[in-house]
Amino acid sequence: MVQSIVSFSEFLASPPGRYVLKWEQEHLGRAVVDIFGYHAVQLGVPEIDTLSENRMPLRLCVSDRLVDPSGASANGSCPADRRQVTVITRYEELPFAAQSIDLVVMPHVLEFAQEPHQVLREVDRVLVPEGQVIITGFNPASLWGLRQALVKTGAGPYLPREGQFISLPRIKDWLKLLSFEASRGRFGCYAPWAGSERWLARWAFLEKAGDRWWPVFGSVYMLTAIKRVRGMRLIGPTWKRKEERRTSLAPAPTHRTSDAFTVRIVPPGEAANDTAGDAAHG
Repeated sequence: MVQSIVSFSEFLASPPGRYVLKWEQEHLGRAVVDIFGYHAVQLGVPEIDTLSENRMPLRLCVSDRLVDPSGASANGSCPADRRQVTVITRYEELPFAAQSIDLVVMPHVLEFAQEPHQVLREVDRVLVPEGQVIITGFNPASLWGLRQALVKTGAGPYLPREGQFISLPRIKDWLKLLSFEASRGRFGCYAPWAGSERWLARWAFLEKAGDRWWPVFGSVYMLTAIKRVRGMRLIGPTWKRKEERRTSLAPAPTHRTSDAFTVRIVPPGEAANDTAGDAAHG
């Protein structure tokens, strides 16, 4: 587990890693800007601030790596911002109460976790009903995925060797078992594998072309899903319910006995004349 974290950090410090971080910073910012609530949490990759565009009052980054407060990660990888980062031991045991978080963003957490299913179960536990989770990962069915598959033939790894890259359909199946509903997603990073920023920049035109012609072959995917709770019923505004109750009540005719008046509210479906007769004989 520790070795995989170091390898991933080294990848993020490389030109392809910075290329991925730039794409995810842009598109995750767009995804979270219109998600509302009170508490938002980012799991992993403290090198980027995925919640910078979100407006929730409490935004927290949780990582299993130390981050140097001076602005660099503890292992000397990509520069990190000066956000406060909470360090935990395992993503499989999140230190949050049940149904207390409105949004969870997980950049590349599942593919490096020891128990990805348990991580998703923990996210399901801490999310409120109708809460949202955003997941990013490397797409095995892409040029980068093909290049990584050549490791079995003896080639050097392009992506972190320890990563267990999970396809998007498989992620959707896992989420469906937990009653999550996929709401939107997209692919990106269509440039072929390259080791220098110059060559990656030369393939920049493929971003628009890939979105139009072969979107499912992007090297990185992003998926947003909503936690659905079965049997949950939304209740209308209080003022509307009061109006509905008011219209169901009708005053019965009054009957005078000497100087006193008897008044009775007619229950729905009961004849007003029958009620008046009961009041007269009471």
